[in-house]
Amino acid sequence: MFVDEVMMSLKAGDGGDGCMSFRREKFIPKGGPDGGDGGNGGNVILKGDTNITDLTHYRFKPTAKAQSGQPGKGSNKHGRQGKNCRLKLPLGTVVYSTITERVVVDITEPGQTVTLLKGGRGGKGNTHFKSSTNRSPREITHGTSGEEGQFRFVLKCIADVGLVGFPNAGKSSLTNLITRAHPKTGAYPFTTLQPQIGIIEYADHYERVHLADIPGLIQGAHENRGLGHRFLRHIERCSLLLLILDMGGVDGRMPWDDYNQLIEELRLYNPTLLEKPRMVAANKMDLPPSVDILKTFRKKNPDLAIQPISCLAREGLEELKTTLLEKVLTLKKASLEDASNSKH
Repeated sequence: MFVDEVMMSLKAGDGGDGCMSFRREKFIPKGGPDGGDGGNGGNVILKGDTNITDLTHYRFKPTAKAQSGQPGKGSNKHGRQGKNCRLKLPLGTVVYSTITERVVVDITEPGQTVTLLKGGRGGKGNTHFKSSTNRSPREITHGTSGEEGQFRFVLKCIADVGLVGFPNAGKSSLTNLITRAHPKTGAYPFTTLQPQIGIIEYADHYERVHLADIPGLIQGAHENRGLGHRFLRHIERCSLLLLILDMGGVDGRMPWDDYNQLIEELRLYNPTLLEKPRMVAANKMDLPPSVDILKTFRKKNPDLAIQPISCLAREGLEELKTTLLEKVLTLKKASLEDASNSKH
């Protein structure tokens, strides 16, 4: 089961009440007030964790509450502070308020910690209200309530490259061959039922490229048809889009038609996706018609970066890996330069 969206009801702990108490000790005729303060309520804290891949845990536990603070006690003993409620989330989780539908928190870094809801403050004991005119105060304050709210957690995978294509184009096969991920493959549509994040490793390089295999789209995916519409959000954070196309001309399908349909589905879902750099993996080059079909496709798209491959014959894969690394490193360098320039 892969869960990438859940509704959560969260509450921080309430503050403990202050205590009203007076000293009653032998041989001390004038005791006076000694009521302690209540403890603060615990906070609701979110933390990014690389060991968590989705939101399945929270689907079955949609509510969470931090511990309330303990009330104060006599002898000026303060109540214990409530324990925080810590929720570990996969990187790429966006937290929305269900009231405003605005982004409250975006968890993008390992170990990133954010206090989502603050606990209530503890009340004051009657010791605080002692004065020269009020030697025996019978006044305290109650603890305040902790913050609470309804939130929507939405997971958007963080990867360098988003692999997009129609069913049976060879996405899962390619992911199996160039990464350590092992999505299911088969000679029928929709063998991939959930996004897969694979890591492309390089023997002579310390860098790694994270590849997100998005379940196959179909025409009309932006209108909630097929499976792909559920996972289009997972390519929003990718730096580079890799469109895999079938160059075999099987069943009369031509890659330029598939390419145009994919681009249109991305545009209808979110036009900003078309602003991302993209390239094409021309798959099934082992089939006889593929060479001529690829020539025609290049003529129709002269400015498009195209890498011919064959997952069946395992050809062109190393060249594809090298190209992906070069493009990802170039994009990362440009992003760092933009960030540096913005600071100045």
